[in-house]
Amino acid sequence: MINNQLLNPRSIVVVGGSDDIQKPGGKVLKNLIDHNFKGSLYVVNPKAETVQGIEAHKDVAALPEVDLAIIAIAAKFCPATVEVLAKQKNTRAFIILSAGFHEESEEGARLEEQIVATINSVNGCLIGPNCVGVMNSNYAGVFTTPIPVLDPKGIDFISGSGATAVYIMETGIPNGLPFASVYSVGNSAQMGVEDVLEYLDNSFDPQSSSRVKLLYVESINKPEKLLKHASSLIRKGCKIAAIKSGGSEAGSRAASSHTGALASSDVAVEALFRKAGIVRCNGREELATVAAVFLHPELQGKRVAIITHAGGPAVMLTDALSNNKLEVPSITGPKAQALLSKLFAGSSVANPIDFLATGTAEQLGHIIDACENDFDNIDAMAVIFGSPGLFPVYDVYDLLDKKMGECKKPIYPILPSIINVKDEIAHFLAKGRVNFPDEVAFGNALAKVYHTPKPVAQNIALPKVDEKAIRNVIDNAPNGYLTPEAVQQLLDAAGITRAGEAVVTTREDAVKAAKQLGFPVVMKVVGPVHKSDVGGVVLNVKDEETAAHEFDRMIQIKDTTAILLQPMLSGVELFVGAKREDKFGHMVLCGLGGIFIEVLKDVNAGLAPLTKEESLDMIHRLKGYKILQGVRGQEPVNEEHFAEMVTRVSALVKVAPEIFEMDLNPLLGRKERVVAVDARIRIEK
Repeated sequence: MINNQLLNPRSIVVVGGSDDIQKPGGKVLKNLIDHNFKGSLYVVNPKAETVQGIEAHKDVAALPEVDLAIIAIAAKFCPATVEVLAKQKNTRAFIILSAGFHEESEEGARLEEQIVATINSVNGCLIGPNCVGVMNSNYAGVFTTPIPVLDPKGIDFISGSGATAVYIMETGIPNGLPFASVYSVGNSAQMGVEDVLEYLDNSFDPQSSSRVKLLYVESINKPEKLLKHASSLIRKGCKIAAIKSGGSEAGSRAASSHTGALASSDVAVEALFRKAGIVRCNGREELATVAAVFLHPELQGKRVAIITHAGGPAVMLTDALSNNKLEVPSITGPKAQALLSKLFAGSSVANPIDFLATGTAEQLGHIIDACENDFDNIDAMAVIFGSPGLFPVYDVYDLLDKKMGECKKPIYPILPSIINVKDEIAHFLAKGRVNFPDEVAFGNALAKVYHTPKPVAQNIALPKVDEKAIRNVIDNAPNGYLTPEAVQQLLDAAGITRAGEAVVTTREDAVKAAKQLGFPVVMKVVGPVHKSDVGGVVLNVKDEETAAHEFDRMIQIKDTTAILLQPMLSGVELFVGAKREDKFGHMVLCGLGGIFIEVLKDVNAGLAPLTKEESLDMIHRLKGYKILQGVRGQEPVNEEHFAEMVTRVSALVKVAPEIFEMDLNPLLGRKERVVAVDARIRIEK
């Protein structure tokens, strides 16, 4: 657990500190000195009397008590060093910069385990090993640059990669991003990204804590913790954006069902982020741009006024916003004409509002005032103002800063002339503002923030299911695919509407069942996984003779143990599935079913348990949603009932976590209801 010795140490020792500032031990010491650490600073170096002007100790045993140790020595020496500091010097916080641990070898892993055990034995705190360090407004405990101006109200940034942390800061700092703290967790031997986020949640103070958190993660080892504390922070008024790398499906394991093939761990990450309300970013520039959006008032609607003195960027921004389902509404009427009269001839207020290359700061003020007070169809303003280098633009940027402080609607400054007016932009950023130098990157980021849902409610009310009947089926079933009878019992216990059916093993029973179900019927083999591929599905069986003939043929198909009969139903083919994902729990998926799931892969996923609202959102985001609404005279699908099916599957897998994968494919959707026609369930205990 993060402690005060890590956050605000009274004393720091750099073990391995040196005069060579091209080495981690030398550079971290220089950063501590240059950025005015106010406590006692010690150095351990057996070969020097003084290091960077500080008296050096020959070994850690010679030190007085010290709060925080920053260690930059060979991995093999770290366990003994930590032992002395923890047991003899009352050190309770450790940052280990050294590499050569579990990322390198089995021996390194053993050293790492030994260090963690020692630190845990004194309830201490460890960041790393194999990291670049930690910095906040109290000290710069990193061996890298840049060191940003550290403002407690800036951004809290947690990274699983030290180099990536540096590059993300280098992306954001020139645009004015302020930082409150940076944690590079490295190997996460004791504490990973999720644990630092837990601390930021548990210690959150609405008066003094940062409200923007950025994450870079390569593996999510504690998804439940990440979900809990990210959503908690967002409910408290924070905003979180994250990059999760390593999400490609190359090399993903083969699966024995449609769901298994679709539910990669990256799908699970996407679902977790949506459930938590985290804005997922795909790269450093996008993360920095989203963070800059976070630093502005929240966008309350999707209608944006583009205010510009340059046509091209305005066109590109209009495209970026429109393509991402935000609006650039037309501005007309008497108030628009009144504004136009205050601008130079040739200007336009249609939106984009173009006040020409010769536009003045005074005219920009008139435009912003009109968007704020006169135009009810505007929710925010994006102001594009650069310079061809003819004259200074301090007055424009000062006016922009003043209006950003006065207006209730967000104003986003897009200042693209980072060379021509670099001094004016620096002047603007010094006021605590940020810049969006690229209008398309801004438009894409704004849309991503706007469309990311709020966190799901803490307490999810699931539909009632027959838990006793579900557990009875699961407890008495072996691993593997359930029998059709067991599948039917589970669906009934979960309240999942299904078609009537019968499973038969003789010709006579097939004919009898077909008559009872009512012709026409569907006949399917029981046993083979992909029934259609082996000729194991026959539709529209209309009479007893055909039922008998098809039974005789199908029962001889390899691996067939019985024949399943169902009434012939019609409707839009749909799909609901579930897949147990390592560490994440169950993914529940929905989409278009039948063969379309393989061809189109139009599927959305959520993490169980799911609310009705989450299920409806998954349905509404399908690319084929218009098919569900009914096109060209076709009747629509009852999407409320479809969503209920999704939530009931999520309730089923919470009661029966042994379900490894499950397909309801197809379900048939009509205006009245949605009915499960075929189902497969595999359990692994």
